[in-house]
Amino acid sequence: MNPREMQKIMKQMKAQEIAAVEVIIRTKDGELVVENPQVVKMSLMGQETLQITGKLVERAKGPEEGDVKLVMEQAGVGEPEARAALEKTKDIAQAILELKN
Repeated sequence: MNPREMQKIMKQMKAQEIAAVEVIIRTKDGELVVENPQVVKMSLMGQETLQITGKLVERAKGPEEGDVKLVMEQAGVGEPEARAALEKTKDIAQAILELKN
């Protein structure tokens, strides 16, 4: 397809580039991160579509900050210890009990 035809199609689809720095998709197990993304938003027949290209990186989900702070306060430990206990046990109460013993 020649560039002129491509521009015509893109204009019909109301395509516009979005200046994104990072795209994050949260899943139940973690995050999918697109680094240095090129994002194009298109509208066609009342539907909006995003086309995202870039380097895809998976990040595992860690403990929530509020949970870490709660364990720190209840067990009387620092942030690294609280985070490690939560990652090990996956349970706030169990993490606190283990750290108190």
